[in-house]
Amino acid sequence: MDIAKALGLFIATALAEIVGCYLPWLWLRQGASAWWLLPAAGSLALFAWLLTLHPSAAGRVYAAYGGVYIAVALAWLWAVEGQTPRVTDWVGAALCLVGAAVIVLGAHLKSPH
Repeated sequence: MDIAKALGLFIATALAEIVGCYLPWLWLRQGASAWWLLPAAGSLALFAWLLTLHPSAAGRVYAAYGGVYIAVALAWLWAVEGQTPRVTDWVGAALCLVGAAVIVLGAHLKSPH
């Protein structure tokens, strides 16, 4: 799987997870209808399925996904919740993305074992 496709898949996965968690948050914290739990459950099922589309071992996929999730969560904070992330938020996300890139690119190297 090429890097651009993997990144797109990670972003879609992150959005599915965020929506699946945000909708119950709206219900619990903002008094939204409990009916929002149905699309939340579907979104979390989509999230789990999307994670299976990566060819790498599950643990490696989860580790690399974590870095992308952090960046997407900050974009969500900005776009959906209307709160501007701090510079330190973006610096932290950039560090996580570097770590995710090391994991993803390292998976393409031949192991000496």
